[in-house]
Amino acid sequence: MSAASTPEDFRIATRHGHVLARRWQPPPARAPAAPIVLLHDSLGCIALWRDFPALLAQSTGRAVIAYDRPGFGQSEPRSDRLPADFVAREAVEAFAAVREQLGLEDFIVFGHSVGGGMAVHCAARYPKACRALITESAQAFVEERTREGIRQAQAAFADPGERARLQRHHGDRTDWVLDAWIGTWLSPRFADFSLRDVLPQVRCPALVLHGSEDEYGSEAHPRLIAGHLGGPAQVHILPGTGHVPHRECPQQVLGLVTDFLAGQAPTPALPQRGEGVTRIGSARAD
Repeated sequence: MSAASTPEDFRIATRHGHVLARRWQPPPARAPAAPIVLLHDSLGCIALWRDFPALLAQSTGRAVIAYDRPGFGQSEPRSDRLPADFVAREAVEAFAAVREQLGLEDFIVFGHSVGGGMAVHCAARYPKACRALITESAQAFVEERTREGIRQAQAAFADPGERARLQRHHGDRTDWVLDAWIGTWLSPRFADFSLRDVLPQVRCPALVLHGSEDEYGSEAHPRLIAGHLGGPAQVHILPGTGHVPHRECPQQVLGLVTDFLAGQAPTPALPQRGEGVTRIGSARAD
């Protein structure tokens, strides 16, 4: 299989300063198709997707675009506090700027963790342009399991070694990045967050991925997402997998996404009380 081309970097102007965007092109023999836009998690950035975007471009034959949200990675630092509706705002702020400045007439949106919630809002905001929605480990509401996972992570980041690993990717933005996650999700002002009202506005086909052992959210999240979407949905629960399936079992995730986008995989009935959920493969990659 031919490798994807060397990625191109772009600086995109947003209301919160410039953000870094990166585009991986598929092998030149593949026909043009709607690109996939990746939305990272609460501590993420382009670099933390590792080689997944290149593999995704190679597997699907589509361009893949990832960007560092304002304040993250190599985007301009932020000093403000995230508003309680920051998940919804992504669709009309940084994502909108990336879409406009890269000339994306149509797209597929793929979000991990909180990026999954942002992806839902992007799909709802641009129904004519969004060809498909993919969520991975998305949180649909604030669950005690999510809060407990964040509290455990907060204690872990008190270790200078753990903090230093994060700092390699976020530099002097690290304190802001941690507070944007921990401070926001544990705040009472964010307690009412939910995707329930926006989900019916999503009409495109959706692929909903979730690990059975996700430390930041139970299977209630993919069930709520699939059960309230306005369009058809496939749900896959990955056995023995935690919060980052694209890192823990990348070949399974690539296969599911590629088949979904190619229209090869059948659409199962929406899961009801534990039924209709597809559990695939073995647990984790070594």
